[in-house]
Amino acid sequence: MKKKTQNGRAQNATREKGTPFPVGWYFLSPVQRRILGRLMLGAVLSAFASQAMAEEPEAEEKEEKAEEKEPLTPEQMFEGGSETYGNWVELSYGGMLTSGSKGAAQERMHLGDGIFGGIEDLHFQKQINKDTLFTLDGRALFNAEDYKLSLSLVREKLGFVKFRFQQFRTWYNNSGGYYAPADLWLPAYDETLFIDRGEIGFIAGLTLKGAPEITFEYIHQYRSGTKDSTSWGPVNLGFHSPDFSGTRGVAPAFWDIDEQRDIFKLDLKHQIKSTEFGAGVRYETGDIDNARKVTLRPGEPNERRLTHREGSSDSSFSAHAWSETWLKPNLMFSLGGLYSRFNSDLRGSRIYGDDFDVNYSPSAANGAGFVDLDGTLQKREYVANLNLMAIPFKDLTITPSLRIQSDVWDAESVAAPTSGNSAPGAAVISTSDGSALDLQERLDVHYSGVTNWVFWARGEWTQGEGDLRENGGLGGGILRDTDTERRFQKYSVGARWYPSRLMTFDVGGYYKKNSYDYDNRLDNTLNGSANRYPAYLVMQDFETYDGNLRVTIRPFKKVMAVSRYEYQLSTIATRPDSAAGLAEVESSEMTTHIFAQNISYVPWSRLSLQAGFNWVHSETETPASNFTRAALAAQNSYWTVNFNSTFVLDNRTDLSLGYFYYESDNARPRLVDGLSLGSDASEHGVTVLLTRRLTDHLRLKMRYTYFHSEDYASGRNNDFDAHVLFTSLQYRF
Repeated sequence: MKKKTQNGRAQNATREKGTPFPVGWYFLSPVQRRILGRLMLGAVLSAFASQAMAEEPEAEEKEEKAEEKEPLTPEQMFEGGSETYGNWVELSYGGMLTSGSKGAAQERMHLGDGIFGGIEDLHFQKQINKDTLFTLDGRALFNAEDYKLSLSLVREKLGFVKFRFQQFRTWYNNSGGYYAPADLWLPAYDETLFIDRGEIGFIAGLTLKGAPEITFEYIHQYRSGTKDSTSWGPVNLGFHSPDFSGTRGVAPAFWDIDEQRDIFKLDLKHQIKSTEFGAGVRYETGDIDNARKVTLRPGEPNERRLTHREGSSDSSFSAHAWSETWLKPNLMFSLGGLYSRFNSDLRGSRIYGDDFDVNYSPSAANGAGFVDLDGTLQKREYVANLNLMAIPFKDLTITPSLRIQSDVWDAESVAAPTSGNSAPGAAVISTSDGSALDLQERLDVHYSGVTNWVFWARGEWTQGEGDLRENGGLGGGILRDTDTERRFQKYSVGARWYPSRLMTFDVGGYYKKNSYDYDNRLDNTLNGSANRYPAYLVMQDFETYDGNLRVTIRPFKKVMAVSRYEYQLSTIATRPDSAAGLAEVESSEMTTHIFAQNISYVPWSRLSLQAGFNWVHSETETPASNFTRAALAAQNSYWTVNFNSTFVLDNRTDLSLGYFYYESDNARPRLVDGLSLGSDASEHGVTVLLTRRLTDHLRLKMRYTYFHSEDYASGRNNDFDAHVLFTSLQYRF
């Protein structure tokens, strides 16, 4: 009783004076408080009921006998006794209650608002006979839309059969758009969007001794639902706020997603003496029917809805083969090859109307669009890999490799342009074809011949060339022929040093440069053209310098500290065609500093503590920021703090506490000339987890999480408080 009193005082000390619950409790409505209270009551009753089962006379006798035996090891303490069980079923029940932006809460917490529960984890395995093992794993959480089923039957020296099904939901926030200077908030019609992803798979294999290993697999994948889009619609600021004028893209948009794919794979693997080889084929079919839906000028007299539909039906076939041969005990040679063929039929439209998914109807408010898109795409790919691994000395490994890839493609499409009061125009045909050839070399060196040191280095080089021919287009008759040369290079080095058993140093870095040269041999578009973008670039160079240091220190037996620092500088240099009248310029520079510090401390066998701090400073500058405030230097800086601890209250009970804090300040909310981009938010969350091993077979878990988020970039319209209460009961057998 004394321990409970001390723990209770410690918990009360963390609360505000006179506040019996976390501060976030008072942001809930009375109805939400009643629901959360019922969840808490259900969890407590479940704990008492389970505890009553644990305190049966038979359990007490077992516990008294256990005390007379030798103390349990840490592993046995975790398992709840000296006997372990390979099968279990875990039933869970919980819920999340939110106040504020429901869409932001669901996206951040990865949970739907309300009650969820079911089978959180199920594992069962049984040895059917000496050589055959059956395994079942599953999960089914209603309202969380999280389902999983896996069946496996494996017979040694014969083969296996496996089936799997998995579906899970991802939530997205589509709460609205915000223009800070006018304090203008444009809410979306539905902020709680989600996409369900799933996969059904079957795999069977034949593993006869001395015979080739054969594997066949079928996979069906799907993705459906709605998610937010970063391509927003225009808004006339003068209509919503008399003190402002102009148009800004702050009307939220969303995607309708409907995708399916079927994959068939057949692979063979075999080994003859020192050579292992394999081959396989793969066939895929897919169907995509997605639509981006945008509201244009919401609330204004000329409000319109835009449905931009993108669809395709595709099929692909690929065949590959490979081999690995140990020519000598210290020399291994491997090679591989791939051929693939891809075909796709395209369809789509871009239609303005009074609602989404309507047929085209001429109107003066319509913008430029198209209907009846019909197209085809064919692509062929050839790949060859050659690798050699040599160990000339005991502590030196050298691995040179060569990769060759060739791509050839051509596409054709036809669509009818639309605009304003006009009926669809005459069909416009567009064609495009091209090719690419890349040769990549790589050399890896690994050396550990110096005591307490390990060194490694890597060099990568790529030379490529290609051509692209374009003809037609809805915007006008584009005729363009461009040759491209690519030169990539990357050099990486690193070392690890063990000066003592209590300290480790890791240092490394790399330099990378990608160069693209364009020769527009034919281009009928002119610089200054009002309705088309000319291909005026003739050169772009991307350079990156990166250095990192990691130090691991164990100053005391129970303390470990890990420090990490990384510096990265990236630049982009661009040179336009001389006809543009512009000189070569450093078009972008991004500087990033990353520092992380983690400390672990185990003062007692029953207590572990861990704390971490992360700081990231990242900035991207462009020449445009020197001329206009519409494009300021982009910031992506933030810092986080986290703390976690686990306390073993007794041989059956563990208590875990966690805290997390995040803050960023990158947005420019009062930017009048352009859009305010970047994050400006703060978050913190607290998690409490209590685990109780009631008997050798039963375990109870109770978890409570409180999360608070403030988003200043959205004018605080995406702020939320979330309470998650979760309890589970696991039976092991």
